[in-house]
Amino acid sequence: MRVLTPRERPEPFADGLSRLKHKWTVPFFAFDWVWEWVAYFLGNWKFLEVLEYLGSFSVLIAVLFYFSESGDRIKQKHYQAWQVINTAQGKGGSGGRLDALQELNSDHVPLVGVDVSGAFLQGIDLQGAKLLRSNFNAADVRNSDFRGADFTDANLSSANFRDSQLQSAQFRGARLDDGDFTGANLAAADLAGASLDAADLRGANLKDIRWQNISSLKGANVRDVTNPPDGFMAWALKHGAVAVASQN
Repeated sequence: MRVLTPRERPEPFADGLSRLKHKWTVPFFAFDWVWEWVAYFLGNWKFLEVLEYLGSFSVLIAVLFYFSESGDRIKQKHYQAWQVINTAQGKGGSGGRLDALQELNSDHVPLVGVDVSGAFLQGIDLQGAKLLRSNFNAADVRNSDFRGADFTDANLSSANFRDSQLQSAQFRGARLDDGDFTGANLAAADLAGASLDAADLRGANLKDIRWQNISSLKGANVRDVTNPPDGFMAWALKHGAVAVASQN
């Protein structure tokens, strides 16, 4: 805040005039001397100082109002994001859902039950997202990041998760039937109770997955998987999985 300091009283006109060396400078001196007096009176006018304080106070009030309403602005932003997601439900393409989902997740908003079936969301970043009971049926989310996401009881059937990051994701009770997980990183994923019938797991990283309680994987292609846990391959092939070079 600028502080107004009292101005010194201008010198008498005659004193200043006596110091002039050239007569032609008298009009300029007179003009400047008049404005010195104007500045002197205004500089000592307390009303201007009051206005200065009021201006600073109004800025403070505006800042307080801005922060007091920040919660409402965030709610409005989230409401608009959900509008985008719900309006595009059941439609192909992105429809703005990629940005909307990422925005909600970055604000730690649970995405429980979200329906993005058939959507094109390639490259989406939903690390740690709460996607319980969500519907990703036939969605294209290849090359995406779902590290630490929770897909408990979700429908991921026929979805394309090719080359996606799914480390430590939770798939408990989820449906992954006919899903494409070629080249995906499923390290430390929890597949307890999950169904993977006809899922394509070729080249997927299965390091430390929790597989003992997988519900079903009939027809799942486990050819060339990397880092399979001890006993997994034998168990999978015994329970209907296949290891073929290409999918039909």
